Amino acid sequence: MAFDGLFIHSLLVDLAPTLVEGRLSKIYQPFSQDLVLVFRKNRKNYQLLISVNAQYPRVYLTEQTIANPDKAPTFVMVLRKYLEGSVLQSIEQVGVDRIINFHFSNRNELGDEVELVLSVELMGRHSNVILYDQHTNHIIDLLKRINPDENRARILLPKAKYELPPLKPGINGLTLSKNEFEQLKKENSDPATLVNKISGLDRDDRMELLGYLEDEYSFDSFKTFFDQFENPKAFELLTNKNKHKIFPYLPYHLNMIKEDSNSDLNKGLDEFYEYQANRDWVKQKAARVEKVVKNEQKKLSKKIVKLKKQLDLAENSEGYRIRGEILNANLYLVKPGMTEVEVPNYYDNNNLLKVKLDPALSPARNAQKYFTKYKKLRDSIKHVNEQIKIAEENLAYFDSIQTAIDNADPQDIDQINDELENQGYIKKPKKNVRRKKITEKNLNKFKLSSGKEVLVGKNNYQNDWLTLKKANKTDYWFHVKNMPGSHVVLRDDHPSEQDIKEAAEIAAFFSKGKLSAHVPVDYVQDKRVKKPNGAKPGFVIYTGQNSIEVTPEEKEVMQKKVE
Repeated sequence: MAFDGLFIHSLLVDLAPTLVEGRLSKIYQPFSQDLVLVFRKNRKNYQLLISVNAQYPRVYLTEQTIANPDKAPTFVMVLRKYLEGSVLQSIEQVGVDRIINFHFSNRNELGDEVELVLSVELMGRHSNVILYDQHTNHIIDLLKRINPDENRARILLPKAKYELPPLKPGINGLTLSKNEFEQLKKENSDPATLVNKISGLDRDDRMELLGYLEDEYSFDSFKTFFDQFENPKAFELLTNKNKHKIFPYLPYHLNMIKEDSNSDLNKGLDEFYEYQANRDWVKQKAARVEKVVKNEQKKLSKKIVKLKKQLDLAENSEGYRIRGEILNANLYLVKPGMTEVEVPNYYDNNNLLKVKLDPALSPARNAQKYFTKYKKLRDSIKHVNEQIKIAEENLAYFDSIQTAIDNADPQDIDQINDELENQGYIKKPKKNVRRKKITEKNLNKFKLSSGKEVLVGKNNYQNDWLTLKKANKTDYWFHVKNMPGSHVVLRDDHPSEQDIKEAAEIAAFFSKGKLSAHVPVDYVQDKRVKKPNGAKPGFVIYTGQNSIEVTPEEKEVMQKKVE
C-alpha cells in the first residue's frame, strides 16, 4: 500500500511518543526532495527523514548515514533560523488525510514565544513541506514554491496565507461509532458502496476492508479491520506481478505473499525504502555525470558504426584496383567526353565490366584515379583499425562509469565526478574543492560464510586504490570477464572453492551482468594484476587467471554485506 491516510495514522502511533517534547538539534537537506530533522530526546538522537519524492513521498525515522551537504539551500537556512533549538510540542494528522503537522514552540529575536507549524503534505507530485506561523497563518517558506498559474486552488509562496489543499470528503472509519455504522449499513446495502465512502484508504486498503465486510457485514468486522492501525507492525509483501509493498498490518484478502515482517514500523520502513531511496539519491546527485556519460556513449557508438563501415569499404577495395588495371589495358576504347565505358574483365571470363569515367580527365588519368582511391583505402585500414580500437576502449570506459553509477552510494558520486573532471569530460570548477582521500570506509565490505573478508570498489578510483594499494600481493582479485564491473579482493592467500564461488558471485553482482545467469568471472592473485602506463582509471591487465561461472542472487550477496 502507499502512504495513505491510514498508513500515516499507524506511523504516528509510534512516531509521536518518540519525538514529541524532543528538541530539534539539526536540520539539513541532503538532496533536492529530502529533508533530515535530527531530534534530541532523553540523551538520544532520532533522525527523521521527510521526502517529497513524487513516486514515493514518505516520513519515517531512519538509521541510514546521510551526508550533510557543505552548502545549505535557502529553505534549510530558513528552517534553521526559525526551528533549530525549538521543542516539538505535538504531531497531528489532518483527519485521515495525507497531511502531518509538526507543532513547534520557539522564541523569536525579541524573546517572545512563537508557535510554528511544519506541515508535511504527502500527495504524490503535489507533495510539499511548508513552514507557517500558527498565529497569523502566514507561510514563512516552503520546500517547493509554486507559481499561481501552476496551482489555482491556493497560493504556495512565502507571506501568502496557508490554506489546506482541496480534500476529498469522506467518513473517518477510525472514529465511526456502532450506531453510525448501523445507520450507514441501512443506507448502503452493498458493502462496496460503504467502503467507497471511507476516507484515507488506498486501493489495497479498500479491497482488504471489502473482504472483511463481505465475510461478515457487521460493525465488529469493520472495527477489527480498523483496530489493526492502532497496533501497527511492518509487513513486506510480494504481489503476483513481483512488486514489493509494505503494510502496517497483514492483509488476508489480497493476492500477495508475505516476504518479511518487523515489529517496529519505522525500522520496517527504513529497510523497505533503503534501496529505493539510495537509487533515487544517486540519480539526483549523478544527473550531471550521467548526462555526460550518456552523450559520450551515444557519440562513440555512432563513431564506431561509421568507422566499421569505412573499414568494410577499405577491406573491399579490390574493385577499384581491378577497374584501374582493366581500364589501363583498354585505353583505346575510351573516347573523349565519355562518362562510362564497358570493357572485358579478364578476371571474370571477359564478361563486360562497366567503368565510370570523368569526362574532364584523360583515359590514363581516369585509370590512375582508380589506383589512387584503391591505395588510399588500403593505406587507411591500419589507421581505421586503430581508431576503432580507441573508440571501443573509450566506450568500455564509459560503460564502466555507468556501471559504477548503478552500484554507487550517493557519497561515491563526487569521486566519479572528479574522475570525469580529471579526464577532461567535465569542466573543473574555478575554486579547487578539496576531496576526501579514499579509505577502506569508502568500499563495500562483505564477510563470506567462512568468515573471510571481501572488499569491493564502487568506482574506478576506488578500484585502482583497492587493487594497487590496499590489497596484499597474495590476496585474490576477482573481476567479471569482458564487461564493466567492480574490482573485488578476497583478503586471503589460500581460498577454498566455496570462498572463490562466493567472492565471484559478489563480483558478478557488482557488474553489468548482475541480472544475468552464468556470468564468467576471472580470478587471480593480486600480484599478477598490473596497470599499463597512461591507462584510464580502473583499467588493468592480468595474466595467469582462472575462471568460474556463477549466477549472482541479490539476497544471498547482500546478506553477506557488513555495515
